[in-house]
Amino acid sequence: MPLNYSTRKNRIRKPAIIDVEATGFHPLSYPIEVGVVNSDGDRYSSLIKPYENWDFWSEEAEAVHGISQADLQKYGKPGGVVVDELNQFLQGQTVYSDGWVVDKPWLIKLFDRARTPMNFWLSPLEMILAEPMMACWDEARATIAEDFEGKRHRASTDALFIQKTYDCAAELAGV
Repeated sequence: MPLNYSTRKNRIRKPAIIDVEATGFHPLSYPIEVGVVNSDGDRYSSLIKPYENWDFWSEEAEAVHGISQADLQKYGKPGGVVVDELNQFLQGQTVYSDGWVVDKPWLIKLFDRARTPMNFWLSPLEMILAEPMMACWDEARATIAEDFEGKRHRASTDALFIQKTYDCAAELAGV
């Protein structure tokens, strides 16, 4: 019988997940897109127009996420607007990242530059993964990847992918 992760009764609450795309992994890199899916499935996503002195760019990173500098100039929102919208969307919540080690510094850079405190908490996804879920994470990831058919490396889609993988791992682990 195939796994039907989407129809199981919620034994555990889905976590809010955040993903950040950036200009690379260099210390001068900066966030260019943020995507969030909350525990109810509501989503937020925005491109971020770079601040004037944010000028580091990696063509290798662009090849992965597909966001060009022209896209940011045309469709990006100012950083202050993005942080205000994130604060409103996530107020008082803990949001989880599977790339916390890079996502947190990028968000700190964005909020610091906007001179706005974060009114939500960011935590590594591993903090809420039960041991049985970790054991079947790769299997859950492969199962969910079939549904996404290569639609990845944009922040909102990646956040949803991670949340669905979490849900599927919980199902597989019987949590």
